[in-house]
Amino acid sequence: MEIQTPDWVKHAIFYQIFPDRFAKSKQPHKRLLTGNPWEDWEAMPTLQGYKGGDLWGIMENLDYIQDLGINAIYFTPIFQSACNHRYHTHDYYQVDPILGGNAAFKELLDAAHERNIKVVLDGVFNHCSRGFFFFNDILENGPHSPWVNWFKIENWPLAPYTGDAPANYVSWAGNRALPVFNHDNPEVREYIMEIAEYWMKFGIDGWRLDVPFEIETPGFWQEFRQRIKAINPDAYIVGEVWTDSRQWLDGSQFDGVMNYLFTGPTIAFTAGERVIVEQVKDRDYQPYPPLGAAEYAQKMQELLQLYPWAIQLTQLNLLASHDTARLFTIAGDDIPSVELATLLLLTFPGAPSIYYGDEVGLPGGIDPDSRRGFPPASNWNQDILQMHRQLISLRHTYPCLRTGDYQVLYADGELYVFARILDIEELIVAVNTGTESVTGNVDGNILRSQPCKLLYGNAEVEWNHTGEMKQISLILPARTGCILGTG
Repeated sequence: MEIQTPDWVKHAIFYQIFPDRFAKSKQPHKRLLTGNPWEDWEAMPTLQGYKGGDLWGIMENLDYIQDLGINAIYFTPIFQSACNHRYHTHDYYQVDPILGGNAAFKELLDAAHERNIKVVLDGVFNHCSRGFFFFNDILENGPHSPWVNWFKIENWPLAPYTGDAPANYVSWAGNRALPVFNHDNPEVREYIMEIAEYWMKFGIDGWRLDVPFEIETPGFWQEFRQRIKAINPDAYIVGEVWTDSRQWLDGSQFDGVMNYLFTGPTIAFTAGERVIVEQVKDRDYQPYPPLGAAEYAQKMQELLQLYPWAIQLTQLNLLASHDTARLFTIAGDDIPSVELATLLLLTFPGAPSIYYGDEVGLPGGIDPDSRRGFPPASNWNQDILQMHRQLISLRHTYPCLRTGDYQVLYADGELYVFARILDIEELIVAVNTGTESVTGNVDGNILRSQPCKLLYGNAEVEWNHTGEMKQISLILPARTGCILGTG
């Protein structure tokens, strides 16, 4: 079977937005609440507090997003919910009124599309919330509810709010707030398919699927793909799977996953001993212990051999998300670690995803701290922002950084060098994670050209020829990286 993945994703740079925390609109709109009911924007976030970000605020900042070079947005959930992160869905057909409702989302979607920015929504289809109408009916009517078989009821009475009695229903990760759907029930299956179809017809460009590995009903994700692609063959379907994802990436289910198998090693290589272990433990990725260049090269080669190339090009690559601490904090506020990891992110096959605020140096520990309000411009780290702008621009400029072959040229000690090659276009990317300047003599025989023009960073470069042998002498300062091109 030839694997088909959406072409636009191969050229996309995603921006992940947590809607409650990105921006509050400055323009007057009809509000659910007046006065000052929200948490202070710049105060440390809490588990249950709202900061009052909305979709109009995002709309007012589309110029910033577009100028950064972003051409795709992934929103964490936007549907009605009694929760600031909205993974506790009340109504899958209603955008949360606090965010502006369906009308604001339609306006935002149209405005994004006018700028050629794609929009991907978060689909939380494994579980819902206690406030979801069908589950709420069971709480009111017990075994007499017509929706009893929509969930995994184990006994009576249900105890949705107290830990003093058994919940008596299956919930995600044992959290009573999140009752799990019975996906073996054809009515449930059809309901979820119709939700996904509804928002595709509304105009979204794809789905990011929350914990899809929890849904084990045979054929579920195959049918999901068929029905989504029937509406839009270019729709993007990306799953939240943190580990080896081959069983979902055979071409019949997802186009990619959130590529934490890239995230962990990249942080372990670039931040190394600087990693604050408390910020990464108990997460299903491995940014610790530190990796040298040879170990990192091996992990990247293993990753690139894990899935078909068409899938590699539509993986969602990331350094942080709402489920992790931010890289700036993981690395102990070390800016070179952020720069080196971002350089590797924006030169790797697959679609890079930038978590809102990372591009301006927003810190944040494990959630809820990683979900801070987007900072005012006075608090931006301009060096980190400029670095993001430069690397994003280079990725857009050079097709080989998006769809070219990835060839490791050198990996020893703390120096890692690779090439991205597409037809006659060739770039060399080099990273020195060490604390001293390093010299590497790199085999250049696989290259047709001699990339020696610095497109990014600082380095001393010299090409040497001995007979038919080509070698690059590369001197790279401590804790820096570079990109070399031919012009």
